[in-house]
Amino acid sequence: MFRPKLPTMPQPTGTVTPPAVVVEPTTITPGTPTTPPVPVAPASTRPTIQLTPGTALALVGGGTAVVLVVGAVLVSMLLAVAVTGASVAVCALVVRSLLASAQHRR
Repeated sequence: MFRPKLPTMPQPTGTVTPPAVVVEPTTITPGTPTTPPVPVAPASTRPTIQLTPGTALALVGGGTAVVLVVGAVLVSMLLAVAVTGASVAVCALVVRSLLASAQHRR
């Protein structure tokens, strides 16, 4: 009841032989040498980009906006680091002052 039942492996019904491969000899006949064709540059299917004054102005405006945004982010990060450093310095001075006054009272 608790023994697993293993399936029986089916026996092959006949012998299987691989298909026969027939190799036929071929003869090589030398041909007349031909000159290779001159390569021709294919016509470009990409459209050419034409900058009109309006698109040039839009590109300059977009580039300026990107520079201003990146600059504002970098300056704000620098300011945050400076403010944090100053507050840590003030906290260090206060703690030092408290410790020094506590030692004078003893």
